[in-house]
Amino acid sequence: MKTLEDFDFNGKRVLVRCEFNVPLNEGGVVLDDFRIRKTIPTIEYLLKKNSKIILMCHLGRPQGQVVESLRLTPVQNTLNKYLDVSVVKAQDCISKEVEDLVNQMDPREIILLENLRFHKEEEENNPDFAANLAKLGDIYINDAFGASHRAHASITGIPGILPSGIGLLFKKEIDALENLLKNPPKSLIGIIGGIKVGAKAKVIERISEKADWILVSNRIQDEIENKNIIFKYREKIIMPVDGLGEGNNIYDIGPKTIDLFKEKILSAKAVFWSGPLGMIEKTAYQKGSKEIAKAIVSSGAFSVAGGGETVEFINAVGLADNFSFVSTGGGAMLEFLSGDKLPGIVALENS
Repeated sequence: MKTLEDFDFNGKRVLVRCEFNVPLNEGGVVLDDFRIRKTIPTIEYLLKKNSKIILMCHLGRPQGQVVESLRLTPVQNTLNKYLDVSVVKAQDCISKEVEDLVNQMDPREIILLENLRFHKEEEENNPDFAANLAKLGDIYINDAFGASHRAHASITGIPGILPSGIGLLFKKEIDALENLLKNPPKSLIGIIGGIKVGAKAKVIERISEKADWILVSNRIQDEIENKNIIFKYREKIIMPVDGLGEGNNIYDIGPKTIDLFKEKILSAKAVFWSGPLGMIEKTAYQKGSKEIAKAIVSSGAFSVAGGGETVEFINAVGLADNFSFVSTGGGAMLEFLSGDKLPGIVALENS
């Protein structure tokens, strides 16, 4: 795949696919701007190269309809906080008006297209929709690793039309995750929490080939046992030995499990973490995840964390900057670590 260094951007219209699917409060204010901040270096690089920058992304699940609460104005406002250049937001992502707006751009100007998913053709990977988006640019840059497990028009359709490459964030994501898989130091610890063990079973299987231990949450433990999921390296998977909750419902790992997990983590040279270990939306059940996050940071190990809830949590407790790498991807990260080829990467390799 080509990177930013492979292109001459001077005076060119650069269509940048970003991952700005960020959480909003009821007032439409961005609660966690981590994903936006991580794309700023790519935007600043393109500004220095005197290009015309057209940003595009999705937000939420409007299902092909215009949903006022999912317009990208909060994203525009956040971008303007971090950039010296004002970002103009278009009223749509494809239309004659949008084309005219783009064609009137000067170098070092930035336009943010409206939510791609207001058009059902985006998720349908409609070739005509991809072609209409491609008309807006001379070069396509994908900096949305976190959305690249989706075969959508803005991810897989445009690379077949325009010269294409990856942004700085996308490259960092791939480098960090490949390093974890291909060159893991001894010893490697994997921590898998959250829900949906079906989506994480392949990751547990693959990581356990290289890892010394895989630590799982009570919820993952229950699903493994109830669904009788078989792992090749079952002896490497360490289950919780206690938990906190109400009645028969366990909502967090207990003190004995925290001590057991911390002992393993503090001896690690590398740690991968995806999924909180408890119901972190309730303060009473945040302790397990918080103690494990602190242990990872204290270990001094090469540490990688990812997944929406995990990233929001370690940002909220002020520990994100202490991790070696924090991925903007959730599903994309898990699929990549499972060994699956992401549609967005395949499209770029074939472009």
